[in-house]
Amino acid sequence: MSPLDPRPTALSPLRSLRQVLSRVRWYVHEFTGEAAYDHYLAHVHRQDPGARALTRRAFERARTDAREGDPREGFRCC
Repeated sequence: MSPLDPRPTALSPLRSLRQVLSRVRWYVHEFTGEAAYDHYLAHVHRQDPGARALTRRAFERARTDAREGDPREGFRCC
C-alpha cells in the first residue's frame, strides 16, 4: 500500500481473516454433505427451470433411503 492510499491498514488483516473463514466454511459445508441439496437444486433448475424440486426434508429422506437400501454401503443398525 502506498502512503497516499485512503484505505485503513487495520482492515486488511480482518479482510484476510474473513476470506480464510469463508473458505473454511465452504470446505466444511462440502465435506459434511450439507452442500448436496444446493447441488441438487442447481441440477434441477439447470435441467428444467420450471420443474418443482423436492423440499430439503424430502431430499434428505430420499438420500437416506437410497444410502440405507444400497447393499454396498453395509448394514446400519441405527
